[in-house]
Amino acid sequence: MRPCLRRMNLGIIALILALMGASMPTAAETLQDRVELLAPHFSVTRPKGDGPFPVLIMLHGCGGPRPFTDHTAEVATRAGAGVINVDSYRPRRISRVSALATVCTGARLQGRERAGDLYAAMAWARRQSWADGSRVAAIGWSHGAWTIMDALALRAGAEMRRATGLEDLPDEPLAGLNAALIVYPYTGIGSFAGRREWRLAPRSTAIIAQHDYIVGQTRGTLERQRQRSPSLDLVLFEGATHAFEDAQASDPRVRYNQAATAREHGMIRDMIAGM
Repeated sequence: MRPCLRRMNLGIIALILALMGASMPTAAETLQDRVELLAPHFSVTRPKGDGPFPVLIMLHGCGGPRPFTDHTAEVATRAGAGVINVDSYRPRRISRVSALATVCTGARLQGRERAGDLYAAMAWARRQSWADGSRVAAIGWSHGAWTIMDALALRAGAEMRRATGLEDLPDEPLAGLNAALIVYPYTGIGSFAGRREWRLAPRSTAIIAQHDYIVGQTRGTLERQRQRSPSLDLVLFEGATHAFEDAQASDPRVRYNQAATAREHGMIRDMIAGM
């Protein structure tokens, strides 16, 4: 083997090992540690009054928070829900550039690890006087959708602790989760999608964008998940791309679709009304 090729192969091996290490939690935390990390960066909106209100937890995609999620929060609040919009990046000092290079490539903060953020948001919501902890829904876009599915698929106990890095999780950290909206989810390598039954059976809908050239073809995997988890419905958004709600998107694979966005908002209102 020529020296240049040997160096290149060693470099590839080193990169793979680095990425494998980056995908795992670095140190064990308590659930309260994660709550204290995230909660100062929650964006919370809720209807007027004391409540208790149903709760919608929102999880952004791998590119980080986008302006359209603020509009989505307004839709949910007008429908009567308190909204917890979780920013998984700012507390970890992950910039958008860094997120695109590491999280979107699966090298960092994979869905099963980020599941701990959903568990923490659920725990925080249960402590709020305005929140009805028995009526909680979650919506996730792309990486956030992956996160919800992995949060439902992780086995309680050692696997859940190892994946999330949280050492003191309750037996069911998603207790009270009634519904989920899983929007153009990532279902590829590293995801549990299609391979396991979910621990819980919240009323769930996965939105599949017909022209999604970012996460690719997901229908087959989601069909397998539906066979394992009958509470999951699949809805095809014909003519829609990945991130069809994002009018500010710069990716040429993304096209803003007003009709699809309005349809998604209608599904959110229906989900809240059904809790």
